[in-house]
Amino acid sequence: MDRALALALEEQQSDVISQDTIRTFNKHLQIAELRGKATLAVDTRGRQFKAYAHCSEATIFSLSDQRPATILWVLTGLWAMLMWYRSFSGKYRVKSEGNAFGGLTYSEEDGRFYAADGCQVQLTPMQHQLMEMFFHSPSHTLSKTEICNTLWPKKPDASETLYTLIRRLKPVVERHSDLRIESDRSKAYRLKMKE
Repeated sequence: MDRALALALEEQQSDVISQDTIRTFNKHLQIAELRGKATLAVDTRGRQFKAYAHCSEATIFSLSDQRPATILWVLTGLWAMLMWYRSFSGKYRVKSEGNAFGGLTYSEEDGRFYAADGCQVQLTPMQHQLMEMFFHSPSHTLSKTEICNTLWPKKPDASETLYTLIRRLKPVVERHSDLRIESDRSKAYRLKMKE
């Protein structure tokens, strides 16, 4: 618009805006959508002419190069909604058949445990790791040494830590399944069906 104004003033060679100046200004506008919608004004302090566009936001948006950014924003929004939906639905539904034992299912697809009603069982990271070990063991039995060496490899004696982990995991397992964790003279732990 500034270029069109400069060309119009140069052609008219006048400090007065007339109908001819406006026609000449509109003729020099390169963007057809602005023709007839641009306004010329005089800055009385600086004694300069200025050009302003009076058009809708939609027109400005269509003229600007914002379409790629808008497409990216829309795709980001759709992706966020999909992730939210998947995380929301994942908490309450079993996604696939997995390794099931005693009313508890371990889904290999998403690495989560589900109760018989399909609700996801909320476990701490350590509880989750220990339950995975139980489910991957054919007899669902793990030695104390095996657990400690896997979960706390750098700790010389993790007996108390293991005891605390088992004590906190037991009620979670019993609440969500027909299983319980039994101790075999503190040398091994077994995931066993309730009697």
